[in-house]
Amino acid sequence: MRRPELAALLAGAAGVLCFAPFDLFWLAPLPWLALFALWRQAPDARRAALVGFLFGLGFFLAGVSWIYVSLSVFGGMPWWLAGPATLLFCTAMALYPTLAGWLFKRWQPAGFWRQALWFAVLIAAADWLRGWLFTGFPWLAIGYTQAPPSPLAGFAPLIGVYGLSLLLALSAALLLRWRVGLPVLALLLATGFGLRQLEWTQPVGEPVSVALLQGNIPQDMKFNPDNFVRTLLRYRDMIAAHPARLTILPETALPAFLDRLPPEYLDELSTLARQHGGDIVVGTLTGNPETGYYNSAVSLGSAPQQTYSKQHLVPFGEFIPAGFAWFMAQANIPMSAFSAGPSRPAALSVAGQLVAFNICYEDVFGEEIIRTLPQAGMLANLSNTAWFGRSLAQPQHLQIARMRSAETGRPSLRATNTGMTAIIDARGDVVSALAPFETAVLTGEVRAYQGSTPYIAWGNLGFLVLLLAGAGAAQIRRAASAAGSPAPGADARP
Repeated sequence: MRRPELAALLAGAAGVLCFAPFDLFWLAPLPWLALFALWRQAPDARRAALVGFLFGLGFFLAGVSWIYVSLSVFGGMPWWLAGPATLLFCTAMALYPTLAGWLFKRWQPAGFWRQALWFAVLIAAADWLRGWLFTGFPWLAIGYTQAPPSPLAGFAPLIGVYGLSLLLALSAALLLRWRVGLPVLALLLATGFGLRQLEWTQPVGEPVSVALLQGNIPQDMKFNPDNFVRTLLRYRDMIAAHPARLTILPETALPAFLDRLPPEYLDELSTLARQHGGDIVVGTLTGNPETGYYNSAVSLGSAPQQTYSKQHLVPFGEFIPAGFAWFMAQANIPMSAFSAGPSRPAALSVAGQLVAFNICYEDVFGEEIIRTLPQAGMLANLSNTAWFGRSLAQPQHLQIARMRSAETGRPSLRATNTGMTAIIDARGDVVSALAPFETAVLTGEVRAYQGSTPYIAWGNLGFLVLLLAGAGAAQIRRAASAAGSPAPGADARP
């Protein structure tokens, strides 16, 4: 392996340090600065594509290694199949920076400023494309490195996480010439800090007491029939010991179909909720062979029973893509054939509040979260990340949730099986959180918020306008500029 290719692989792996749990957000420009320098120095588009591929491979192998944990340790897949499957997935994700590298060199503009802008456009476009193509995998979009407390988080309510990817990549590229890059980065940080002081949304009504349950049920015991009654009793006792107006249990906390749960047990939970004039939202399974099976959140208590069913399903985890039944036969993943819930879900009216619920992986998709806003006053996520063990997945997921709050100006409630159970304020800061892999209840008081951020109103449209404007500015008169300038790649001075 040549020195540039090795540097790309190592720089990609180092990029993971900028995300949770390491949270070195201030380091984030450096790995992408290295990628920009390597692309500029590449002699042709093929070599730039190879550099992009190795950067992406190092990045995803280091960042989403928990996929192997879910397949092998908890999914029961033999290591000799889980290992190659994880490598194949990371290889597929690395194709996005591969394409970006090829495009950068194929249409590399003349002039440092245009090259930096073209680089930023391609990096941000790759993040955005990865977020929706083939159902989407937006995990580790580089904008997440700038979740609060980064000053750049001030831009989140305007242009969302992909807009932050654009700003970060531009800053990184400009730092190649530090006399130019440092003032630009300082200006962006100062502007972001100023935007963080704006109140896009306002609290409304009285605080509501909440209890978020972390049952800490081991994944290998979760669907074990011998552990079923013990699981139900654990959650019942936790609810009784921590009364609140709004109590939320994790995803599939009650590991059975709703109509197969003991009616007296559900009546007991409803009674506990009504004693405090509130509601309990439980993660469970709903549906039947005729209508399909759903991963759902169901309310019990003072309000009429309501159901939210997960609508953005995880490939292989919750549905089997066509032609891959043989692959899933090698794993022991229960309930991997769900149907998608309504694509335009309604917020649930619980504990006197309108709450926008989502389940597990769904809060990675910012434009889907805003479908029930601005009507809903808070966000709530039910997750079971026990599938990923003691890996990077849980802190990374909490960082994603913080970004959703920063984008929408809404507090977030996260009830998880093994972590990270947390209360996040409307600015995206963690108010309180439970230690992972402990059986505990997080209690607190949360106020709903009203109003709308630009991101709620426009979603990713603001980012896409910036992206197209940046692409146009980078490529305008490219051919004419190239006629009187050095060939692409020749201007590689730092």
